[in-house]
Amino acid sequence: MAGRVAGKLALVTGAAQGLGRAHSALLAQEGARVLCTDINGEGAAETAALINKALGDGTAYSLQHDVTDRAAWDAAVEAARENLGGLNVLVNNAGMGVPGNIETCTYEDWKRCFAVNVDSIFHSCQAALPLMREHAPGSIVNISSIAGLIASHNMPAYNTSKAAVWMQSKAIALYCARNNMNIRCNSVHPTFVDTPILDGSARNAGLEKDVLMEKLARQIPLKFVGEPNDIAYAVLYLASDESRFMTGAEMKLDGGISAM
Repeated sequence: MAGRVAGKLALVTGAAQGLGRAHSALLAQEGARVLCTDINGEGAAETAALINKALGDGTAYSLQHDVTDRAAWDAAVEAARENLGGLNVLVNNAGMGVPGNIETCTYEDWKRCFAVNVDSIFHSCQAALPLMREHAPGSIVNISSIAGLIASHNMPAYNTSKAAVWMQSKAIALYCARNNMNIRCNSVHPTFVDTPILDGSARNAGLEKDVLMEKLARQIPLKFVGEPNDIAYAVLYLASDESRFMTGAEMKLDGGISAM
């Protein structure tokens, strides 16, 4: 049976672990060929190897990739051309948070957070749109966060950068539509998801992982923390032609938090 994204050519950033690995694996499982990129080149290569072991050589490729570097984006797009034969799905998944409230967050951390979360999408679209136009229809999926829609008192850099991803996605969507590119752009807004990031959060808080998971689940109306594939299935839908009438929109995957 043909998969939901059979024949699609996808580039996924932040693919070494967590959400990026889940996006890459599910897209490949559903018929796409995938270029897995990450600043952790070994982790990206491991993701590609796992996909190829399951689905056959030539399904996935990998690249060490600093998403804050425009020259690295030019190289990533060229790698997509060479390895995949083109590009029509771009998943901007790489992201980071930084510590500190409005008084304690350093300006250096603030700039780094914006470089990874926001500037990377600017670079990616400038680099990738020419190739994506050649292989339309296309879809750009930007991973924001529910923290881009709902603020908290202690992470202004993350809140503000993820809100910027939300609005940036709308601007990109309207530009592509106005210019008849047949390329859509949408944002995805998860809440807490059980990825290696939560392992680090538990250590930093001095908590056992299961204790942290229980604390987080109590904040979610559905009373459980998401799994990576809960987000990956949304990416799959947006990457597929099933969502051909959806652009400039946001998908909230927050267990009901934003309804409160």
